[in-house]
Amino acid sequence: MTSAEGGRGERGRASAWEAAWEVLAPVTDLVTPMAVRVAASLGLSDLMGDDVVSVEELARRSVTDVDALGRVLRHLVCHGVFVEPEPGRFAVNEPAALLAAGHPSGMRARLDLDGFGGRMDLAFTGLLHTVRTGEPAWETVFGAPFWRYLALNSQISGSFDAMMADGADYVADAAEGYDWSGARHVVDVGGGAGALLAEVLRANPGVRATLVDLPDTVERGRRYLAERGLETRCEFAGQSFFEPLPTGGDVYVLRRVLHDWGDDDARWVLRRCAEAAGRHGRVVVIETPGGSGDDPAMFAEMNLRMLVLSGGRERAAEDYVAIATEAGLDVAGVHTTPLGHVILDCTPPGD
Repeated sequence: MTSAEGGRGERGRASAWEAAWEVLAPVTDLVTPMAVRVAASLGLSDLMGDDVVSVEELARRSVTDVDALGRVLRHLVCHGVFVEPEPGRFAVNEPAALLAAGHPSGMRARLDLDGFGGRMDLAFTGLLHTVRTGEPAWETVFGAPFWRYLALNSQISGSFDAMMADGADYVADAAEGYDWSGARHVVDVGGGAGALLAEVLRANPGVRATLVDLPDTVERGRRYLAERGLETRCEFAGQSFFEPLPTGGDVYVLRRVLHDWGDDDARWVLRRCAEAAGRHGRVVVIETPGGSGDDPAMFAEMNLRMLVLSGGRERAAEDYVAIATEAGLDVAGVHTTPLGHVILDCTPPGD
């Protein structure tokens, strides 16, 4: 950076560059967000604990370069994350405490560059490709389409499953949002590691279930349900949900699945559910009400995220109704849960 590019001009007036930066910096700065993610990835808050730690000791604990780590920490201190009570010695403050592994927000996992949360953010380095082509950026950035990449990388797919199961109150809200009392056999299509099924089975002792997802994910689901003593009531199908689904269920549930896909693929998955459910089964769609208008900024962000990652999209409740109808389902009811899930209760035609 030259002297003309930064700093103030004659008599203390702001240069054109500085004036523009003051306006745009809050929405263009990449240095600070990446520094926070590096701190989360290294677990710096956990390595410091309640102590004031020298940068040399912290570098030893985190297996990092002393000079580089010190530069990152001093940048973060200037932005209110961590404190430097003595030169070269750092400690956790209230914002930095949010990055600890045990914090209930789960922010460390969501920002960890070695996990799914961080990779999801790094995919946005390919945003220009997405805008120019309308195609997801994930393959351009990471070398394989989103779902194939997860299938090939067990660490990232495990992190993805954990993030999808995060928030016990949110999972419980989804499970409690539908009346399962009339169900005998629930088939969770694209059910990940089984977080929703665990809630359904726990609250409904007479229900049996089938977990459908890709083979590695289903194996993680088998372990997850076994840890909760529920595996004997559950069958496991390691497969794509674009293939014919296991029959015999009376409720086929899709929780936060359709938003991962464009309209054509979403309709295809719904048709597979309808085929397996038969004339007397039901198809239950559980999604977030992306178009409710309660938080347009969040909807806009998530809608863009879904496109960049996998080519999916967020939808309003009426959009899900339209897709279900186009897939040949009759929508018997739509309602919203206390925490904001939108639930569609659908029946195959002729029921």
